[in-house]
Amino acid sequence: MMQREQVSGIPSIRFLIPYFGQWPFWFDFFLEGCRRNPSIDWLLYTDCAIPASAPANVQFVSTSFSDYCALVSSRLGIDFQPRNAYKLCDIKPALGAVHVDDLQGYDFWAFGDIDVVYGDLRGYFTPERLRSKDLFATHSRRISGHLCLLRNTPLMRDAFRLIPDWQRRYEDQAHQALDEGAFSRIFVRHKNWPEPLRAFVARFNAWSQRSEFVEAHSTYTLHEDGRRVVADSWFLHNGRLTNSEQGNLELPYLHFMMWKNEQWKGVSADALIGPYELHLADSWQVGAQGWRPWPVGEVMNETR
Repeated sequence: MMQREQVSGIPSIRFLIPYFGQWPFWFDFFLEGCRRNPSIDWLLYTDCAIPASAPANVQFVSTSFSDYCALVSSRLGIDFQPRNAYKLCDIKPALGAVHVDDLQGYDFWAFGDIDVVYGDLRGYFTPERLRSKDLFATHSRRISGHLCLLRNTPLMRDAFRLIPDWQRRYEDQAHQALDEGAFSRIFVRHKNWPEPLRAFVARFNAWSQRSEFVEAHSTYTLHEDGRRVVADSWFLHNGRLTNSEQGNLELPYLHFMMWKNEQWKGVSADALIGPYELHLADSWQVGAQGWRPWPVGEVMNETR
């Protein structure tokens, strides 16, 4: 298994993502986002076919869902036998403990989803930023299950054990959103209190002091007046990711959950994926209508 050595003081990062079933139609866009971040690694545990065109920094471990759950059971000392793979979301905070052997030599590990497209992650998670904390969430008051970065230390790999009654809740068939709920409450308490009061109390929580909760506007744009808006369009241009709500502000990644769960439902993949090999283009746009060339009107090869 590949190990990443630290280069020129840049902390090494590896994402751990179990995924079972079938790759989604947008998977090439996910992989290209990884390719554009060559100094970060991804490791996916899956029963899907391994893409021949996957970039070198994305590795795969072929395994069945049942064998993977048996591994989780063995590593965590629980009886983990979910009937639905969506239950894997609950154990995201424990992935560092489950896969500790795959994190040798890495400074940070991360959990996340694949309904995302990455921009310049290193431009966001700079070495200076990573020196300051042990956990980095991309929402302001809760863990973001689609991307969370943790320092690769025993303390942070085992932080999930502070989730009340975690063994029983992991064994429960019901999905409980523990990655974004109960795990968040270790670091962020009284999240609905007025911000000045919440921030004051957080000074006395050692776990809060170890963590950064900053809104990255990956799913919604959160405006200062309280409005929560799904941007009409996102744009990739030479590795820079922006959207129609934030103007020229560069953003670290897009989480397109809202389109996936609403406007894209029942629409054919061919209608959403755009022209042939658009994922390889230097520029594109994506919105409720799917992926399109950008600038508008750019002609691409339609041969599939």
